[in-house]
Formats: sequence, structure tokens, C-alpha cells
Amino acid sequence: MKLDQLKVAICQINSTVGDLSGNSRKIIEYYLKSVEDYSPDMVVFPECALSGYPPEDLLLKSGFMNALAKSLDSVRKEVGRTLAVVGTPMMKEGRRFNSAVGIQNGKILWAYSKRILPNYGVFDEKRYFTPGSDLGLFRVQGVPAGISICEDIWEDDMRLSPCMAQAKRGAKILINISASPFHSGKFGVRYDLLKRRVAAVKTPVIYANCVGGQDELVYDGRSMAMDAKGQLRVLASSFEEDIRIVHIDLANGQVKSIWREKAALPLGVPEIHQALVLGTRDYVNKNRFKSALVGLSGGVDSALVAALAAEAIGRDRVIGVTLPSKFSSEETRGDAEKLARNLGIQFLKIPIQKINRAFLDELAPFLKGRKPDVTEENLQPRIRATILMALSNRYGHLVLTTGNKSEIAAGYCTLYGDTAGGFAMLKDASKGMVYSLARYVNKMAGRPVIPASTLSRAPTAELKFRQKDQDTLPPYPVLDKILDGYVEEDLGYDDLIRKGFDKETVKKVIRMVDSSEYKRRQSPPGIKISPKAFGRDRRMPVTNLFSDSP
Repeated sequence: MKLDQLKVAICQINSTVGDLSGNSRKIIEYYLKSVEDYSPDMVVFPECALSGYPPEDLLLKSGFMNALAKSLDSVRKEVGRTLAVVGTPMMKEGRRFNSAVGIQNGKILWAYSKRILPNYGVFDEKRYFTPGSDLGLFRVQGVPAGISICEDIWEDDMRLSPCMAQAKRGAKILINISASPFHSGKFGVRYDLLKRRVAAVKTPVIYANCVGGQDELVYDGRSMAMDAKGQLRVLASSFEEDIRIVHIDLANGQVKSIWREKAALPLGVPEIHQALVLGTRDYVNKNRFKSALVGLSGGVDSALVAALAAEAIGRDRVIGVTLPSKFSSEETRGDAEKLARNLGIQFLKIPIQKINRAFLDELAPFLKGRKPDVTEENLQPRIRATILMALSNRYGHLVLTTGNKSEIAAGYCTLYGDTAGGFAMLKDASKGMVYSLARYVNKMAGRPVIPASTLSRAPTAELKFRQKDQDTLPPYPVLDKILDGYVEEDLGYDDLIRKGFDKETVKKVIRMVDSSEYKRRQSPPGIKISPKAFGRDRRMPVTNLFSDSP
């Protein structure tokens, strides 16, 4: 009997790197639920669903690869008549492959290995994997289909594209399993990509992406299906696990879902907010921290970190600590306490003035003969870091640092001071984005959870009297635009001058960015939300005598 319609379940799951037993249980659970509730012809899981992505140098360990094979075997035994497509690394003849495995009736029917290995930005797949050579054609209920893995579908040269070859060989549906990390605007990039591919192959495409946080990376899910005309017909949830059932009409390539779609999460600040919440939740929970500790200065950065942490893991698991000095104003002290009260988090107050005085007294014989400078100023954040880390040691809290991308880029931070901690939630969020997110938090809460005075006060580190960030830095709106060009777009001095920026300001910013690489190299990991984040994306040498400014 000729099949006129195919039903596919997309299982958008949150895997954890290295949790092979947990990942295999989740795959089996979602497979059985899909089969029982929806009776699909095929159940599809994301790229590296079994191992988690990216497994990095775990792939070089024979013990890991052996355990992975055993976990795949446990999944195989649970798969019945409905075809399952599972992403997993595999060993073949002593080489590693990034594979998609077709399983049915307890048997592995086929294994396709990724042909186009990305080696840019956050991806290092050529370090680990051998490119496959299989065409990727298979049959489901007798219907010819094509399988590809993430970068395979991003290949613009149609002569190299597995998708084009599969369509030419008669595939009626193309499946792409993916582990595509989030950054602001990434959904639009993926959407446009799939539109182009469908326009080229004239075949429905199902795209199965993973979801969850993994160190610096966050996966936003948003798996989707397009019909043969390039119309988006199915869209899975943003930043949460989901099952989506897709119906494909094999006669005309039409695609539909069996239920009304949820409203898509708006792009921009709302999706960045969700990325930070999910990334923090998974970093805390997957690394088995019971609670998080935030130093509350009364400023907008620490306020936002505390608010997002409370949303991510629950207010009962977040502790705010204010560590005032003689330079801390009554306004910032009051705002720190008000914030903690608004959030309902535990609040501790540990003044540092006596400790700071003791440090200065002991150092006085060695610092004499010179005027006070940043040496004395930086003692304060280093004392604060010592106290926070002591509390972390005693109670097992994860210390969340509060620096933003603008400060970190310019080096406007104290090494072993405000850079000290376990996780830098705002590491990739500019100062301007911090303010936008803080206002969004208040808007969503329907009240000023983050005090209005915190948002209106001029930013200050309060390491000396009447200090303002703008005493050292250009105004943040100017600084952020220059950093966008220099850091994210790799523009040079001349390029930035042509854009109309002041020569001396550009020169100063470039000098600050270039001279602060050693600080960034020693800072904790943080959540990637931009196309080019410090760390995985932007890798600059610490020892470097090249300068792009006169």
C-alpha cells in the first residue's frame, strides 16, 4: 500500500555532556512517550543527543567512547517498530565520527556520519572527527528520506551539499539533526538558511535542534519544519524541552502540525533574558551546586545577576551579600538591601572597612613614598572576593561574578577581585544590554524589582569618593559601539575612524582592550549571547606586541 502521509516526532531534549546513563534514559523516555501518545512513523533526536554537545576532549578518552557504545546499545534494546534517529559520536575502524544512527526493532539499521565538519567560532570538530562519506539516504515506511547533521545543511556550495544530493536521488523529506548554539539573532539566521535550502531542493525539511546550557553555550531549541514551498509550518518551544509532531503530505510536500503552535518568543531582549536564565540554571544544576552567591553593590550589574539567578534556580537558593566600605554611599547600600527584599532572597551584610584598614596598615611600609592609586582601590574588590570565596568554600555556594562585557573588554575590572568567582553570567552582555535586561525584568514582574534609583544612578565602582565609571571610560553608549566594531566585527583603527568615532577615544579603547587579554584569560566562563564572545569565539594571544592603533 502506497503511503500518502508521513508522521515525524521531533524530540527536542536537553542532554548533559558526559551523563551517558541520564541521556540514554531521556532518549528512551521521549521515544516511548512519542510512540505511545502520537504513533509517529519516525522519532528524531538532536545531534550528539547521547553524548551531549560538545563533548570536547572526552572524545579522546577510550573509556568514554566505550561507555558511549554501551549506552547506545541500551537505547537500541528499547526501540521497537517505530524508527528512531539518534545523534551520537561513534568509533569505526579506529576513527571517530559524528553520527546519526537509525534504530528499529532493536537493531541498528544504518549510521550516517557528518560530512561537513565545522572548525570556526565555537566549533572544533576537525580536532576530533573524521568526515563521513555516506550519501545519507534511508527509508522510513518505504519512503525515501535524507539525513544530515548540523553543518551539512549550512554548506552553501550545492555541489558539496548532502541535502542536494539526497533530493536529486529522490528523497521525499530531509531531516537535519543539530546542536546549534544560541546567540542574539541566530533564529533568523537559521530560518533564512532553511528557506534557501528548501528553495534549492524543493523538499520539506525537518530541523531538530537541542536545548539547554553547556558551559558558555546555550542551545535555544526552536526546532522547526518547512514545507516544500519554504513556509514555516512547525516551530518548537524556545529554551525548553519539547515534542513536536509533524505531518508531511508526500504528494505535494505540505507540512502541518497536529496542534496549534505556541506563540514564538520575541527576539532581542526577551530571548537573551531566557538564554541567561537557562544557561545559569543548567550551569548550577548540572554542576550540582546547591546555591548561588552574589555580591550586591547596589549597582545595576549585581542587581540583574541576582534577579536572573533567583528566576533561574529559585529565590531560596540565592544569597545576596553586601560588602560596604567607607566609599559606599547610603543610596547604594539601601538599594542592595531593597533589591534583596524585593527578590525575597537571603541577605548578608559584611562591612570590609576594618579588614581594608588592616591591609593598608600592614602594607604601609612597602607602599610608602608614592601617592595612593589603584593599588589601594583594588584592595577592596580583592577583599570582597576573599570573603565571597570563603563563604563559597564553607557552604558550597557558586559565586556568580557580576562584570559585563563592556567592562571586561576594556579591562575595567580587578583581577582576583570582581573577576573572581565560578560563573560570569553577564560576560557577553554589554552595559547597554544590562540596562535593557534590567528594565525587562521589571516589566515582566510588573513592579520595580530592581530599584528605579539603581537604574537612574550614574555607574560607579565606589572604590574612592565621588568616583564614576565615566572618569576612566568613555560614556557607555560610545564605548559599546566602538567595542562592537573592534571586538565583534574585527574592525581596525582606520575602519572605526571612518565610522566617525573620535581618534583619541578609539585609540584609548583599543589600547584598553588589547592590554587586558591576560585578565580575560583568567576570568570564569560566561554565557554566550552575541555572535562573537570572549573565550570560545575570540581567541587572542596574551603575549602580543601587535597594535592596530597608532
